Amino acid sequence: MAVEELIIFVKNPIPGTVKTRIARTVGNDKAAEVYRHLLAYTQSLTRTLPWHRVVYYSDFINPNDGWNSYEKRLQQGTNLGERMKNAFRERFKAGARRVVIIGSDCLDLRAEHLKQAFRNLDSAEVVIGPASDGGYYLLGMKQLHPFLFENKPWSQPDLLNLTLTEIQQKGVSYALLEELTDIDEWADYLRYR
Repeated sequence: MAVEELIIFVKNPIPGTVKTRIARTVGNDKAAEVYRHLLAYTQSLTRTLPWHRVVYYSDFINPNDGWNSYEKRLQQGTNLGERMKNAFRERFKAGARRVVIIGSDCLDLRAEHLKQAFRNLDSAEVVIGPASDGGYYLLGMKQLHPFLFENKPWSQPDLLNLTLTEIQQKGVSYALLEELTDIDEWADYLRYR
């Protein structure tokens, strides 16, 4: 089993179920097209990285897509926090010593951010990549910290601040990466075209 693992959370690109905030502006089909672009970017970014890579699908495992060289799993849980906690638990149970999770929403993300995240875990228990919307685009740890996933305001602007406050209260060491922007709104996506 690999000592370092990269988890990639993805949604199945079904119109009407992905990028719903973008869909409010440009419709479901265009929003799904945007999400397929984000998936392709994330695949190209992570394809040659040195860590064991595991893709966790939201609804079903696609047997023949761009993730064919990755281990494929299905997300388990009723909300995002539970699904991420279960994915981390599974990777640590399988023998991983350092695990980093990303989504597939960030065109600012570079390989260097991921490398820095794993390097930061040499000295910190937790690493977070802050997103400009008040959440985060990356989370990494050396052991499972269940509190990071429980009773959190997912997709809300105070997620990062509340998470950092709880980390500090529990005395867990952490490191922050550069702040990046997720693609959540049509205007976010237009900046990259």
